[in-house]
Amino acid sequence: MSVIEFVDSHTAGEPTRVVVGGGPRLGDGALPERLQRLMTEHDAFRSAVVNEPRGADVLVGALLVEPEDRTCTAGVIFFNNVGYLGMCGHGTIGLVATLAHLGRIQPGQHRIETPVGTVSALLRSNGEVTLENVVSYRYLRQVEVHVPGAGPVRGDVAWGGNWFFLVDSPPVELTIANCDKLTEYAWALRCALNRHNITGEGGAEIDHVELSTSTPGADSRNFVLCPGKAYDRSPCGTGTSAKLACLAADGKLAPGQVWRQEGILGTAFEGSYRPENGTPDRIVPSITGKAHVTAQGRLILHPDDPFRDGIRV
Repeated sequence: MSVIEFVDSHTAGEPTRVVVGGGPRLGDGALPERLQRLMTEHDAFRSAVVNEPRGADVLVGALLVEPEDRTCTAGVIFFNNVGYLGMCGHGTIGLVATLAHLGRIQPGQHRIETPVGTVSALLRSNGEVTLENVVSYRYLRQVEVHVPGAGPVRGDVAWGGNWFFLVDSPPVELTIANCDKLTEYAWALRCALNRHNITGEGGAEIDHVELSTSTPGADSRNFVLCPGKAYDRSPCGTGTSAKLACLAADGKLAPGQVWRQEGILGTAFEGSYRPENGTPDRIVPSITGKAHVTAQGRLILHPDDPFRDGIRV
């Protein structure tokens, strides 16, 4: 029998499960190397933690590991129901809330090592976290893709820690009641991107689709479809970072100016940016949000359980 210790939280409605004990031994070295070991040698662990019967499609897992850079508070590898994530904004905020809940950190600045780079997180005494994300940028502007049943659709391709295709003013209203229709539309977009070989830099797969529209009380409202076909309940940290990169590239948002990004549930992140090298082409985004711890316990994996490694579809 194996036992995995975890802490659950949600950030603006989107859940994170942080594994704090009982994870696989990945050795030392750079996080990309340890991520590769997790992928190739221990993928059953990922599935057991986040897939049914112990998890759900929407759940994002975070494996807490020792950082290679000892100036960092922690290292983390993010994963979901179908694979692995480079970065996760809501998950990092959830990780910081978890470490605070466990008494491992106090309010202040903390560096977190991820497989795609080191980020920093400022934990405030009220529980709010401001995440300074990895360098983000727009890779392609207004790419046209033909979507069966929807015709030609234009959108930007941008990096915010994951690869996004961002579409403004989609034909489906962005309400929680329309989540099935929005999922169908966004999935059709993603499939069309794959079919037409539209990728991120270096041929990287675009595995997130972000639909945005104007909304009262915020600068924008979004619907983000994640790689495993689950939609993000939060405004999406890496998606907001990608949005900020596009706004900066178009000259629509000044450095330091606050952008209030609302998610499909009506919760919001506040984002801003600073140019990486004095130009708007590459930015360092900051995302502010708050997570709440919801559960703490142990996952039990019995050797005779037919779904010990989760239900894989």
